[in-house]
Amino acid sequence: MRKGLILILACVTGGPLVAHSWTYRAGTSGTLQQVIGKATAGDTIIVDGTVSEGSIHVDRSLVLLGGTDAVIDGGGKNDALRITADDVTVKGFTIRGSRRSNLDDMAGIKVNECRGVVISDNFVDQCFFAIYLSGAKDALIEGNTVLGEPGDEDHMANGIHLWKCSNATIRNNRIEYHRDGIYFEFVTDSHIIGNTSLHNLRYGLHFMFSHRDAYEDNHFEDNGAGVAVMFSKEIAMRRNHFVANRGASAYGLLLKEINDGEIIGNTFQDNTTGIMIDGCNRINVHDNEFRLNGWALRLFANAIDCDFRGNTFAGNTFDVSTNGSLIPNTMNGNYWDRYAGYDLDRDGYGDVPHRPLGFFTLLVEMQPYAMVFSRSLFVSLLDRAERLIPSLTPESMKDDRPLMRPPASLKKGTDHVEEKQDAPAGKVTANEGSSGGVLWLLVGVAFLSSIRYLFPHG
Repeated sequence: MRKGLILILACVTGGPLVAHSWTYRAGTSGTLQQVIGKATAGDTIIVDGTVSEGSIHVDRSLVLLGGTDAVIDGGGKNDALRITADDVTVKGFTIRGSRRSNLDDMAGIKVNECRGVVISDNFVDQCFFAIYLSGAKDALIEGNTVLGEPGDEDHMANGIHLWKCSNATIRNNRIEYHRDGIYFEFVTDSHIIGNTSLHNLRYGLHFMFSHRDAYEDNHFEDNGAGVAVMFSKEIAMRRNHFVANRGASAYGLLLKEINDGEIIGNTFQDNTTGIMIDGCNRINVHDNEFRLNGWALRLFANAIDCDFRGNTFAGNTFDVSTNGSLIPNTMNGNYWDRYAGYDLDRDGYGDVPHRPLGFFTLLVEMQPYAMVFSRSLFVSLLDRAERLIPSLTPESMKDDRPLMRPPASLKKGTDHVEEKQDAPAGKVTANEGSSGGVLWLLVGVAFLSSIRYLFPHG
């Protein structure tokens, strides 16, 4: 028994217990690929200078650390750096020189069928795909700067691209001037946190067929078509900023065929369309701020059981638009800067419902060219009349308990919103005027117009 125990201990202690550290200086004897070939699993390789050996292949568990002016230049041949082993870390490099091809998915850093890969604090400069993961599990992509080349879409693919991956974390990266900033397809149980995606040709974030993913505290600005979320379920988007995504087909956020989603605490500002919801079921849109957009919310009639609560709508050209009846959806307890009701019991909620969908909004939805009349007095009067005596807008399109002031967590709105919020409690604010006053205003305008025609020389 004792001899057997000694034999077991000898076998255990006889293996390698300490990982080795290698230092490779570009331009000295040998190549980085040769050093990788000599290293064993768990070793660390520190790289100094510019490595120009073509594509570098990492096929064992290693830590690659960028030292002084560390650059891996693929020379335009294939992938600059390819990883096919578990538990590889790549940190502190400038990566450049991947081959550009619309037929082959060449990347600055490509990861194939691996687990536990860490890619952090790298600068990926003008590669076709910057960071490409396929079949990866438990990957961490953190703190990288990914810069494409402004210009034609043929020169750039996606910045951070994941296909058939799970449990990935994409955190605190900056992506600019790619086709899509971040792209997910068939990616599950993953998190995108604290990233900045700017000036991309198509989408700042684009994901399809990806379930149980969360997107939190990201900033998407000035992307060609904004952010698109399609054909997925159990999605959470919290505290993101969607800013200045403009164009005829641009959205802050496009949701298409999404089931069971949460859109909570986000800011939609200065977009052509803040958020568009098409064919979605059971989406909770709570505590968001829609400010200074063209259309704040476009809610299509094929959306079912969507719930809108605690949102702030301020300074938008159109607060809500739709293409049909919206009976299965709920709006309750939102703040609307156009609300003209009153709060006699002082409970913070309007005593009469607010109808955010105006006649002209419906007209523009059917005939987009009608937008040229958006500033005319006639259109304003029609909208006022429709809100007082609804006849064309869907009966269900109303907020039965509109907030008189923005929610406390969203006090950073436009100046006129702050004015209403700071009004003394004993005075009637602009939102607390009677709708009857609006009716008398319409009567007065009609009367003055008739006087003008009866007495043209008066």
